[in-house]
Formats: sequence, structure tokens, C-alpha cells
Amino acid sequence: MRVLGIETSCDETGVALYDTAQGLLADALFSQIDLHATYGGVVPELASRDHIRKLIPLIREVMAKANLTLSDLDGIAYTAGPGLIGALLVGATLGRSLASGLNIPSLAVHHMEGHLLAPMLETPAPDFPFIALLVSGGHTQLVQVEGVGQYTLLGESVDDAAGEAFDKAAKMMQLGYPGGPKLAALATQGTQGRFRFPRPMTDRPGLDFSFSGLKTHTLTTLKQLETEGRLDEQARADVAFAFQDAVVDTLVIKCKRALKQTGLKRLVIAGGVSANVQLRERLAEVMSGLQGEVFYPRPAYCTDNGAMIAHIGALRMAAGEHDSNELSALRPRWPLWELHPPAANA
Repeated sequence: MRVLGIETSCDETGVALYDTAQGLLADALFSQIDLHATYGGVVPELASRDHIRKLIPLIREVMAKANLTLSDLDGIAYTAGPGLIGALLVGATLGRSLASGLNIPSLAVHHMEGHLLAPMLETPAPDFPFIALLVSGGHTQLVQVEGVGQYTLLGESVDDAAGEAFDKAAKMMQLGYPGGPKLAALATQGTQGRFRFPRPMTDRPGLDFSFSGLKTHTLTTLKQLETEGRLDEQARADVAFAFQDAVVDTLVIKCKRALKQTGLKRLVIAGGVSANVQLRERLAEVMSGLQGEVFYPRPAYCTDNGAMIAHIGALRMAAGEHDSNELSALRPRWPLWELHPPAANA
């Protein structure tokens, strides 16, 4: 079954073609980073307009890469949430309209389910069951995964997501947009041990996260250094190192707890922050010590992309899922654990 995937949840326009027999056939992505950099963050209306401009050219590009035509498609999947409502509307409208014109089914897909199962695009792919750490700009969650659509929330952030904290800390240091990757790059020049930041909520039981206090601690440290006249480039790098080390250490501690609590030996990391090099290295060490396995998507599939949408769309459509004749409601907020296994909705 060949399924075209459309991703427009935020500021990246992604399109991909996935075949259940052959795997990923082609994908293309357009990032709006340059568009939003002037404003220091995503402007929803501008994001929506740019999706309108880029989607059809990207679809043509993907079909040409695969040496196929639209008549070769068996279905179209699009992101229906969570995300920015205007951006979601662009992808959903085009996806539904194109499917109707081709007389093939369409399917609304959960953005975070796409991220969650993105490591399955790799070889080797993780087997079920496993623990998943979904860590991005909008989400930080630990999920027990028994199968497609079988998700149990173990813990989540009670305030800022880890990626959001990265971006806000980067903004405090005036690193520009997007902040997270720039802070991680600056941290590589930092001095280990000059500052030690707190590891939030690790001194109490449970699997929830909190990064708001860490963000405040970072701001306080920067202001103190500035007041003392010591906020030079090396100090910024040292603060970046301490901040990243605290976030990574917190994520690692909670992952270890989740694995111990469930007795599982497989860990999946997905979402934009899963591309962080220090996080990958630390978790690889942990899983080696536990004689377990850790799985990640390649860096290109850590951030938003069409491949993950085409993939999960193909899995669910192959099981018989598709949209009803009525326009599916978009879900800017859509808890992952409200999903069901494909057979339950077929």
C-alpha cells in the first residue's frame, strides 16, 4: 500500500511516500527557520501561508523522486494534531481534497504518534514492547508502548517541555532562533564543573518532569554574572554546558526509573531533542550497563517530517482505517493515550 504523508503541524512542511512492502520511497522537507528567525519564534499566520506555498511543489518533488504519479497512490495521511490550528488546516484541507479527487481514502494522523514510531523507519527497528521518551519543543513524556495505538503515559512535564526550556534558555543568552541547537553547540565549548544546576524532581519518586525552575536558575545565574561583569563568551558557554547537563541528566534519571519500574530493556527516544548528541551518548551508556537497547530515528527524522506521517498513516490504513465522509475535526491539543490500536477503528 502506497501512502502519501503530509506534515504541517508547525513551521516545517514535510511530504513523503511510504510503501508497506518497500518502505520509504521518497521524502522532502522545507524548513521555515529563515522566515521566523527575524521574529525570534514561529508566527502562526506566516507558517500557514508558507505551507500553502510549499505543499504542492513538495508533493510534485516527492512523486518525481519515486518515479510515480498521483494515480499510483492508495491513500493520503495528514497531520491532524497536535499543532497550530491554521497550519494543520492547510495540510488537512489539501490532503482530504486530493484524496477525494483521486477517489482514495485519507486518514487524520496524530503528530506525536508519528514521532513515537519514527525509529521504526530505521534498521534495525525496535520490537514491542518498549519505553519511549518523547522529548521535543512541545512535549516531554515517558510512555510505555505495547504496540501501535497501545500507549500508557508514565510521566510528563508539569510545566515547560525540555525543548521549550532549551529554546528559552537560548533566548536568555541571545543565541538566536532556533535556540535549542545553538545552545547545544555552545555547550560543547563549556567547562565541566564550573556551574552545577539543579536536577528538577529527581529527589522525589515518580516519573514526571519540571523544567521551569531550571530555566529560572539559568536566568538568575546569567544576571549575576552580568552584574559582576563576568558574562563573557566563555561564561555563556559554561552556563550552556551546565544547563544542558542538567536537562540531560534529568531525562536519563527518569528513563532509568521507567525501565526499572516496568522491567523492560528497550528504550526509544524520539522528538526534536532526541537529536541532542549528549543525550544520545548518556543513554547509550545507561542501556549498555543495563544490557538493553536504545533506538533513535536518524537526525533528519527527529524533527518534524513527512516520513513519520506517511509511515504511521500507512500502518493504520493497511489495517483498514480511514476518514469518514465528514470532515475530521482537527485537534490542536490531542492526548496520545486517546489513540487506539488500528483494528479498533477499522
